[in-house]
Amino acid sequence: MSKAVPDNQHRNQDGEISHKHGATPIGTLRKIYGQGFAAGYPPTDRLSEALPYLNETSLSQLRRDYKTGHLDHKITHASG
Repeated sequence: MSKAVPDNQHRNQDGEISHKHGATPIGTLRKIYGQGFAAGYPPTDRLSEALPYLNETSLSQLRRDYKTGHLDHKITHASG
């Protein structure tokens, strides 16, 4: 069977994440997911800049929390 549906779902979800949380600095996300999140990007870069290039580990963490509705709370807590 084709993997088009899951890939399209992920692309749509990634677009939603970027739209809602794209201005979040990578440094804030590293407080949540650890220093390996978005490896190679400076902490001042925004999620929207790095999102298309994240490795699968970073993407899966982000997608999981977005899907379960926990990402907003985690970002707010890490930012404050």
